[in-house]
Amino acid sequence: MTFRSLISILSLSFASFSALSFQLPASMLAPHNAFFASPAKTALEQPETGPLRSRILDQYQKWKGTQYQWGGTTHRGVDCSALMQHLFSDAAHLSLPRTTGEQIRRGVRVAQYRLKAGDLVFFQTGPHRRHVGVYIGGSQFIHASSSQGVTVSTLTDNYWQARFITARRVAGSTA
Repeated sequence: MTFRSLISILSLSFASFSALSFQLPASMLAPHNAFFASPAKTALEQPETGPLRSRILDQYQKWKGTQYQWGGTTHRGVDCSALMQHLFSDAAHLSLPRTTGEQIRRGVRVAQYRLKAGDLVFFQTGPHRRHVGVYIGGSQFIHASSSQGVTVSTLTDNYWQARFITARRVAGSTA
């Protein structure tokens, strides 16, 4: 039962009792009101801004299109975990370990609906393969794709949702 239906039923139930009758302000019944927003919806609708996001996007412009190379660490070819090392080193002066297996143990776990720009997102892309990217807001993340090179993808795509395993906050909220 929706909140609006519940209010309608309660309003009708108490309508005959003038002392108990009440009417909610129209603004509280509007679909955009906070009463109608789930935490996940609110997190996805809030525009991500801030210095860390801006610095990550600046670094992305330098890496955009760089081809994927397993074990690569340079602009000639980079893998996902090395890209995260570079982005966080240059954007947040934060040192991350070299591998995805080590990066997944850093920071604190974050629920997907609470993601903030700068959070690492992890995926299981094969039986013994993990993939990492950095969330930038608006359900998007930067990563080194084996087929597209360094790019931005959408977390809500079926491919990524099916493989999502966890997210980690490695940079402080003031970063």
